[in-house]
Order: sequence, then structure tokens, then C-alpha cells
Amino acid sequence: MSEPYQAFFSSEIGNIRITASETAIETLYFVEEAAAPSPEMPPVLQECLRQLEAYFRGELKDFSLKLQPQGTAFQQSVWQQLLEVPYGSTATYLDIARRLGDRNAVRAVGSANGRNPISLIIPCHRIIGANGRLIGYGGGLWRKEWLLRHEGALLV
Repeated sequence: MSEPYQAFFSSEIGNIRITASETAIETLYFVEEAAAPSPEMPPVLQECLRQLEAYFRGELKDFSLKLQPQGTAFQQSVWQQLLEVPYGSTATYLDIARRLGDRNAVRAVGSANGRNPISLIIPCHRIIGANGRLIGYGGGLWRKEWLLRHEGALLV
């Protein structure tokens, strides 16, 4: 298997590293510093950069990219549920567990949420605690708060 293609996007809340195969986005993470992008980029990676630009300008609410996150079957089911949480909305870990048919799976949902390899596009930032508080975001709670305000899910 060849190395994935990579690109970097500079946003208001930091640098983002995106990796992709020829046909699908594989990872998206906030990083401290950008590095050199791949000399050639497949169309899916170019389109991802275009959609990120539109998202941060406030012109895009729904990403439409082929995604290929790597994870267990349970993680995949959680990530699929995250994709169902609309722009401008939030859900709780319990909401996701209920959608999966097991209200006792709250901790497992939290764990899968934290292992989401395509943050922002698979919107793990939209998941909050049952008490309405912002909890658990690998990119930092300040980024989670910024993203939710950007989407109108948190009032200023």
C-alpha cells in the first residue's frame, strides 16, 4: 500500500492536516505546524480543500466527500450517526447510544467519538455532555466552542 496523499489547510483555528487515498479522505486532524503537501493531489483532496474554504467562510453546511475512516464496526456505526447530526445542532453521547439501540453504550460511544479520524467533516464537535456542557474534543475545547459558535449551535 502506498503512502496517503496529504494536504494542509490553514484556518482561523489552526492548521489542519488531511490525508487521502486516490478516491477518499482518510484523516483530518488539527496539527501545530503544516508540512509540505504531496506534490500531486487527487481530485478528492483538492475538493476537500475547496469545501473547507467554503465551510470556514460560512458558505458550506454539509460536506460532500467520499470518506474512508479506519475503525471497528462499532466505531464506524458511531461515526455514521455523527454524520446525521445536522449543522447548527448538537447531540449527546446518550442520544447517539439510543440511535444505536443501546442506551447503555454511552461510554463506548464516547470512546468511538474520541477516535474519529476525520474530525470536523465527521462532526464529533457537535457531541456534548448530557448536562449541555462542552466535553471531550481532541482538537481542544476552545476549538469545539469556536466550531459550534461558527455553526450557530452555541449562542454568543
